Amino acid sequence: MFKNYFKIAWRNLQKNKLYTFVNITGLTVGIVSCILIGLYVSEELSYDKFHDKADRIARVTMQYTDGTTINRAALTGTKVGPQFRRTFPAITAFARTVQYSPVVSVGDKTFNETHFLYADSAFFSIFTFPLLKGNPATVLAAPNQVVLTETMAKKYFGESDPIGKTLKVNNGKDYTITGIARDAPENSQIRFNFVASFSSMRVSREEIWWTANYVTYLLLPHPQDLTPLQRQITAYMQTDPVRYETGAGAKLTYFLEPLTWVHLHSTLDGLEPNGNITYIYILSAVAVLILLIACVNYTNLATAQAQGRTGEISIRKVLGAGKGQLFRQYLGESLMLTVIALLLAVFISIQLLPLFNQIANKSLSSASLLQPLPILSLLLLGLLVSLLAGAYPALVLSNIRLMSILRSGFRLSSSGGNLRKSLIVLQFVISVFLMISTMVILQQLSFIQNKKLGYDKDHVLVLPASEEIHEKYDAVKAAIRQVPQVINTGGASGTPTYVEWTDGLSATTETGQKNFTVKAIPCDADFVKTLGMQIIAGSNFNAADMHMLDTTDNNKNFRYTFILNESAVKALGWTPQQAIGKTVEKYYPGIVRAVVKDFHFSSMHEAIGPLILFQDTQWVSRMYIKVSGKDLPGTIARLQSIWKEYAPHYPFEYHFLDEDYNTLYKTETRTGELFGVFSLTAILLACLGLFALAAYTTAQRTKEIGIRKVLGASLASLVGMLSKDFLRLVAIASLIALPMSWWAMNRWLQGFVYHITLSWWMFATVILLALFIALATVSFQAIRAGLANPVKSLRSE
Repeated sequence: MFKNYFKIAWRNLQKNKLYTFVNITGLTVGIVSCILIGLYVSEELSYDKFHDKADRIARVTMQYTDGTTINRAALTGTKVGPQFRRTFPAITAFARTVQYSPVVSVGDKTFNETHFLYADSAFFSIFTFPLLKGNPATVLAAPNQVVLTETMAKKYFGESDPIGKTLKVNNGKDYTITGIARDAPENSQIRFNFVASFSSMRVSREEIWWTANYVTYLLLPHPQDLTPLQRQITAYMQTDPVRYETGAGAKLTYFLEPLTWVHLHSTLDGLEPNGNITYIYILSAVAVLILLIACVNYTNLATAQAQGRTGEISIRKVLGAGKGQLFRQYLGESLMLTVIALLLAVFISIQLLPLFNQIANKSLSSASLLQPLPILSLLLLGLLVSLLAGAYPALVLSNIRLMSILRSGFRLSSSGGNLRKSLIVLQFVISVFLMISTMVILQQLSFIQNKKLGYDKDHVLVLPASEEIHEKYDAVKAAIRQVPQVINTGGASGTPTYVEWTDGLSATTETGQKNFTVKAIPCDADFVKTLGMQIIAGSNFNAADMHMLDTTDNNKNFRYTFILNESAVKALGWTPQQAIGKTVEKYYPGIVRAVVKDFHFSSMHEAIGPLILFQDTQWVSRMYIKVSGKDLPGTIARLQSIWKEYAPHYPFEYHFLDEDYNTLYKTETRTGELFGVFSLTAILLACLGLFALAAYTTAQRTKEIGIRKVLGASLASLVGMLSKDFLRLVAIASLIALPMSWWAMNRWLQGFVYHITLSWWMFATVILLALFIALATVSFQAIRAGLANPVKSLRSE
């Protein structure tokens, strides 16, 4: 019996090649979308869950306010970890971490490395980063110890054993290699190539609340300890001794975030940029909706095709076929199509993975599809698709009465027609919603790329400054300025696109003492001018300011010079002009030299806050070189020769400042690209649905079309008659999608402090595009029906 079902199903697939192609294509595309989105979502949801103690690890975040604004950061001072460990029994261990990009040398191998992490000795005991060699409890127990990943060990030492050997960091300090760790997995927010002992750094010798440059993690005895510990920390930070120590003018407290919660739920980036749980929900819904569109397409195509199978149904019923047999027959056809589509989808998904990884910035592999759970999921998905797509046509066809077919031919009920039209509306609601969302996301990304930041990020080369460069800093700058296409050059710590350095600032104002936290950029005298920052009061740094950094007599006469941004001046209650010459304090006092116009030093999700620039070249870690953009290869070659002359042991590795800026919006860019791909997929599948409904309608109205042609109806009038109903459906879908997309995109834009305004033309453009695509799709069937010979259609009727 099943062999017979299979034969009949296969013959029908061969007989109706167009419908078979459309059905298989639709289901394949839908399943491919589900597979790719499923892999992406699964990867995002798995972040940091591989740690054995993941549910007991918490990240500490900092919140501080001066009474007017509340600031939050995922960074803390050096005191938080050890002080909390001493104070709260619920904390069994802590690890402070900070990441740098130093130059690492082993013999004649020298590279500028990223992901060089400093961490406390408990790091490998708290986190599950397996060590291939070394003891987790002791590999970071002493200063100047370092653990390499497997990849770095092979890079510097080949196949030889690196344990006990040394590597040089920034051409200065030697670090002894005490362990080899497996490479950190992709689904980890803590990624490293090197982990050095935190005690190697000078800052480890003092405990400070306010110098917040470190990501601190706590290990708890039990997962349920987090909530009571949070209450204890909040109460502790309000005690008089702590308030006195942290400063009376500012309120400082800390919050705990579960490690596995951070990546998708936290608004504060840590060592790696976070994802967004909202995007996960949206992409999951998109996958389900695209699959639903594919199933609806199959249903519509099957019912449109049913009129051509009335003879088969009649004969089978006359020969005694029951409803159950017919139902199993047509459901079997659906299962066969789904199996074919599923196999094709798995093959295509594997082929598309490299491209999808490029768009999604992932490293997903085909091996993840061959695990038991994904295979079971795919089988269940195939069964579900078969039932969703095939149950309705099988039920309708198996319940047709023989006498009805013999008397008046096959007709589907009007209620069934309304259902199919409703499904077409649903398809285009989804498609238009995704198209509008993609349009808004791309417009916001364009706004971000073109907004004036308050500094010039274009044509600015960034070079890391080594110890060798520091020793000849002025000479290197003078040589760089001699290059014809160089406009200016300056140096600073970190990048202006995302300032991480946090400091405390205090001043005595007309209203009393003020203490608050600011972002800070240590820089040289030419940094402001090189990046084109606008000074609105006062004057820029000058060379004489460096003489004020007097370290003699135990820093007794040490003085800074500061440039404040508008927000910092406002927080102090001054105007820009009033601020000039005033004394403010950052551990050491200094005068305000100038005020710069506010510029964006973090992502546009955040408002511009207080910031200071202070001249201190010892902290310069990057050189910024403004070039004209002409003869760029020649300019870079000249700069490379200068680099080799002054820093022969330091690799010449440059990038452009706008690359740092673009990194801030990787999540939004990735989401925009994914939305673009899947909105295009949805609209194509919706067009297949329209094609199905057009085919069904023209089949039902064959006699009417023939009579109209005999009576002189033109092709244009026939096309208009058959198209208007479909365009009405698309118009209704657009009207439904419009308020939904406006609400959703308005909510999304609220996540940016600086964003575009939703305009009517965005919605109008997408709706007109949807109508045009629908018209083009329907016109194919309408023109085909209009060109058919009416004699044949009337004779067949």
